[in-house]
Amino acid sequence: MSTLQNKQFSHTANNVSLTPEELTVFLDDGRKVSVPLYYFPKLENAPEEQRNNFELICRGTGIHWEDLDEDISVAGLLGLPD
Repeated sequence: MSTLQNKQFSHTANNVSLTPEELTVFLDDGRKVSVPLYYFPKLENAPEEQRNNFELICRGTGIHWEDLDEDISVAGLLGLPD
């Protein structure tokens, strides 16, 4: 039996990191998910100050950028239904 079958994966974030090219979300279970910022044009085209003004919402299941009116779900980043 694979150890992955026994592992309980979390779909909640505890931190987020942004560079001009990439969004990285750190999950409670130790994984990190990185995606190119061009997947999210609002973030890609926003000034650094606005990109870095985010908050984790819904107990870490989503990320919200008030200044940009942008929300991203962790489940969506993982390719799971919300």
